[in-house]
Amino acid sequence: MIRIAYGDWRAAVKPFGAELSELGHEAAGDLLWPAIDPWPRHAPNLFPIVGRLAGDRLVHRGRSYPMRQHGFARDREFAVVAQGESECRLRLEDDAETRARYPFAFRLDIVHRLDAAGLHVTYEVTNPGDEVLPASVGAHPAFRWPLDPAAAKTGYWLTFDQEETAPVRRLDGGLVMPDLFETPIRGRRLDLDDALFEADALILDAPVSKGLVFAGPGRAIRVAWGGFRQLGLWMKPGAGYLCIEPWAGFASPIGFDGEFTDKPGLLHLAPGETRAFSYAVDLAVPEAAG
Repeated sequence: MIRIAYGDWRAAVKPFGAELSELGHEAAGDLLWPAIDPWPRHAPNLFPIVGRLAGDRLVHRGRSYPMRQHGFARDREFAVVAQGESECRLRLEDDAETRARYPFAFRLDIVHRLDAAGLHVTYEVTNPGDEVLPASVGAHPAFRWPLDPAAAKTGYWLTFDQEETAPVRRLDGGLVMPDLFETPIRGRRLDLDDALFEADALILDAPVSKGLVFAGPGRAIRVAWGGFRQLGLWMKPGAGYLCIEPWAGFASPIGFDGEFTDKPGLLHLAPGETRAFSYAVDLAVPEAAG
């Protein structure tokens, strides 16, 4: 476990999956879900896909490769490239094992950094190969709901930076449905309830906002993102967490089972190209959040 700290902030990152495993503040306590039942993860990193592919297989140039939901990065050991008191950089590169599932050259660096403004996580996706790299990348942090363990789970909400009036997407069997659904967001506010997630994740195709506040009785955090194009919100009904997930990509649409490079939502990196994506977590003022 790699432990970093800055001022009142502290965090821990596991080289396995480069997964953020602890995030806490002296005044606000532990913010991250502790990976207990019913979901044994804290903040998995999604690469080289977000969501599922039809049949859990990737098709490239007539060959089929096994590819589980959200890809393999979350279940691989990352190399520790750099480590300091308040920051660490971990790296995953293609090898024989990844090529058996994903026939492309890649480098994925994930940087976790703490400063006075909280946590900053950066994903750098690089194409070191000589052909276009098709990929998706996403964050999947699970925050405690309620944030205050002494508070009830009821009475929590999200406040987006901008009004989010566009319809939302839903999943069926892990694949994106063709239907558009009326958004449950009213202006900038989404009142949270387990029933929102009975049909799996709530997906914003192209959110106008670049951040939101997750708030409830007495406590609030702000989650902001850059570079990511989609946003997923998810939890298992009855569980004590909320996943706020900035994505660059999404699951296969129902009915798509073709060449992977043609899959909707993918990034396409030219040889030698690097793209960066980020999210940040800080404390917010509950009164302002409502």
